[in-house]
Amino acid sequence: MPIRGPLRRPFFRLRGEEGPSLLELLQQALSSTTGGYDRLAPKFEATPFRTPDALLAPPLERAAAAGVEAALDLGCGTGAALRMLKPHARVLVGLDLSEGMLAEAARRLEAAPGEALVSLRVGDMLDPPADLLGRFDLVTSFGAFGHVLEEDEPRLVDAAWRLLGPGGRFVFVTGTRPPRTSPARWLAHGFNAAMRVRNALWKPPFVMYYLTFLLPRAEALLRARGFELRVYRDFGARGLVSVEARRPSDA
Repeated sequence: MPIRGPLRRPFFRLRGEEGPSLLELLQQALSSTTGGYDRLAPKFEATPFRTPDALLAPPLERAAAAGVEAALDLGCGTGAALRMLKPHARVLVGLDLSEGMLAEAARRLEAAPGEALVSLRVGDMLDPPADLLGRFDLVTSFGAFGHVLEEDEPRLVDAAWRLLGPGGRFVFVTGTRPPRTSPARWLAHGFNAAMRVRNALWKPPFVMYYLTFLLPRAEALLRARGFELRVYRDFGARGLVSVEARRPSDA
């Protein structure tokens, strides 16, 4: 079964009554990272923060074509990537810190086609449960890198390595830094500055930043850990790329 999805432009738009109100988004921003997503979970699919199917489809379709036995999605949220993989894998695991997001993922996955055995686990993508290590031939992550501080990105790479068996693949979408003339670059920097001020003044922190785990830094960290990389220009001139980082079969 091919993986397909409609192209949705990533601009800020809430979809009528399905999406959260601005008050609900403010309440999320003033919560902890986990608490905020617990609040937002029932309406998350109707927000612009949900990774569009058009970005998920190319790398996941390629991964499915290569064969998937057991896959894990880091920061799985409401399970969008897991739903796409469900017809193609034997075992699927979703890992997320938010119990609310996992509950929504369970509800949506139950109705999704496919016969994969699905397990949803509460856990930290930087420190995954020991019983999951080395069990997967595919690890994915989409839309979760903004919750990883730059100084913790080596831990993210190490977690993916340890979750994979020899020959396994770490698949994700990232981008290059927008040019200095791009309004998107300065909008992202403005948002990041506001979040740093918020986290300095208000506890607990809400970790969410843009322009994270970008090329070429991501490539350098992955190669330093021992991964072999392939970068796919799936999205034309939009500045986004799909990355497949493979753990060598003899490592």
